[in-house]
Amino acid sequence: MSKQVLREYYELCPNGVCEDLLTEQEKRMITEHNALFLSGVIQAADRQNGNGRVYSRPILEREIKKYNKVITEGRAVGELDHPDDSVVNLRNVSHKFTACWWDGDSVKGKLQVLNTPAGQTLRALVEGGVKIGISSRGMGSVRESQGQTLVEDDFQLICFDIVQEPSTSGAFLFQEAKKKHIKEGKEKINSLIDEILRD
Repeated sequence: MSKQVLREYYELCPNGVCEDLLTEQEKRMITEHNALFLSGVIQAADRQNGNGRVYSRPILEREIKKYNKVITEGRAVGELDHPDDSVVNLRNVSHKFTACWWDGDSVKGKLQVLNTPAGQTLRALVEGGVKIGISSRGMGSVRESQGQTLVEDDFQLICFDIVQEPSTSGAFLFQEAKKKHIKEGKEKINSLIDEILRD
């Protein structure tokens, strides 16, 4: 079988509930530079997705390990919308991934929205309350087996793009640790410190 572009869609943060996954540096970036981070489920192993495909755990483990190296190098970028191409077009980049990890049979990730034209559009959508999803893009072949479409071992993960319609329930993006909550937390800490110093 010949390789083709395989695209899978997920929502980040099931039911809109995100754990606080931000580092102290990222929290400062939000309060001081109005940075925007999104997180949630970005891929899943050993279960059929909305496109009818199944990715085995060993294949995804291999590709996520490679992708983490790309994240470390600062090259893990994705586009706003989902092209049919296997090349990431830098003119359309809206975000970069800062972390990616396993949680059971799901892969979770955290991304930073960039200050590019596409990133500004993404920010406006998120701040406007538009529900958006995440979608993996890769190259590989598939085979049919017992009514399922199995992704073959030649699969290569390219990136994760921002989309409107995910194929898997639970792959919508939600804002991570809104600026207001960080500011309220700082105010509470400062108030407690003032009380302690007065005593």
